[in-house]
Amino acid sequence: MNRTASLAALSAALLALAACGKASDLPSSATYGPDVKLTAPDPNGPIPTLNPAKAVGWPAGGAPTAPAGFTVTRFAEGLAHPRWLYLLPNGDVLVVESNSPARKKTSLTDWVAAAVFKRAGADAASANQITLLRDADGNGAPEQRTVFLKGLNSPLGVALVGETLYVANTDSVMAFPYTPGATAISGPGVKIADLPAGAPNQHWVRNLLASPDGKTLYVSVGSHSNLAEGGIDKEARRAGILAIDLASKTERVFATGLRNPVGMAFEPTGGALWTAVNERDMLGNDLVPDYMTSVQDGGHYGWPWSYYGQNVDVRMQPQRPDMVAKAIRPDYALGAHTASLGLAFYPAIPVVELAAGQTAPASFPARYALGAFVGQHGSWNRKPASGYKVVFVPFSGGKPNGAAQDFLTGFLDAKGQALGRPVGVAVDRTGALLVADDVGNVVWRVSAAR
Repeated sequence: MNRTASLAALSAALLALAACGKASDLPSSATYGPDVKLTAPDPNGPIPTLNPAKAVGWPAGGAPTAPAGFTVTRFAEGLAHPRWLYLLPNGDVLVVESNSPARKKTSLTDWVAAAVFKRAGADAASANQITLLRDADGNGAPEQRTVFLKGLNSPLGVALVGETLYVANTDSVMAFPYTPGATAISGPGVKIADLPAGAPNQHWVRNLLASPDGKTLYVSVGSHSNLAEGGIDKEARRAGILAIDLASKTERVFATGLRNPVGMAFEPTGGALWTAVNERDMLGNDLVPDYMTSVQDGGHYGWPWSYYGQNVDVRMQPQRPDMVAKAIRPDYALGAHTASLGLAFYPAIPVVELAAGQTAPASFPARYALGAFVGQHGSWNRKPASGYKVVFVPFSGGKPNGAAQDFLTGFLDAKGQALGRPVGVAVDRTGALLVADDVGNVVWRVSAAR
């Protein structure tokens, strides 16, 4: 047996062994909320728990489940690993079809990671394109579907400012001219910023959010590693949010200590920037909860020296008590290892203009107003699995106000296999919730039943 085959066989054996690890001491629900109580770290031995749900896809006619009073339909299917969604002012929906850049397998760790990705349905080559869906009459069935932009490099974030469309590749922010109503963009675009993306680039996604005044572009950049294993120098401009001044194209660090921030949105009542963050691994089934939090300009949120505020991670050496003292506790825990990625407030964008006193065709009941929807991609290292759903967190006065509620479920079958995995979430112009499912290759549409 050659070395490549030996490493592949060994990685498969380690994956099987790790799946037999100790189960969680807590229900997943115990790791949600504003005042979550953290357990003691449990390194779980030399081999961490590896328990990715096997990706099998949806059967014919299958769909996730929403609460009573809602209807779930396939807005689009047959996509290539749809990760993210963005709505243009005219209601067109952009679907970012993307996956991680190709990764070399030079060590046992690389082979184990590749085995995890394959089992979880995340090993396909990246389509590196954006598809446009046009539902002009708002009936939930797009009349037009075109390849809007291609030739990208593991893209994720999209932001339109005026007539310039910004796209975040894994290694750069690109600017493209956009004509309102266009169904495709051609041309190479212009690079306005380089982004850190050196191998292995463990957290490869880069999201974008434009400030309401169109002057600043916020860029989320995940850490290079789980806990700065390659050296803290390789984490420069990572594990945080960058801010680019669009007039001068100058960049500054807006916030640090956010291990892997992905979803970003402005809270609609107070205008604060919020983000959904994936926290660190290998401390046990119940540590550390992923979270969403408001983000302060200049704020530090702990990584890699502490977690969930000022809880010191003793694995990180040398320790930095000064950085721990600065760490801001997150606003709301979203469950341990749930891989919370998508974030959208309801209504995240204006819905269609209607006559006074009317509601949008698919708008949700008032109890959902101004709350947050979070797409939870699902755990790969927790037993039992967590996430694999979309949750709703009610807000009041600009802050979370109540328990997280399961909103879109059924992504795991009775065998614990992944029929789909939700990622990006967005509210369309009719008030329906759109959910990108990168294992099912579907964009789901959830509307209020009429």
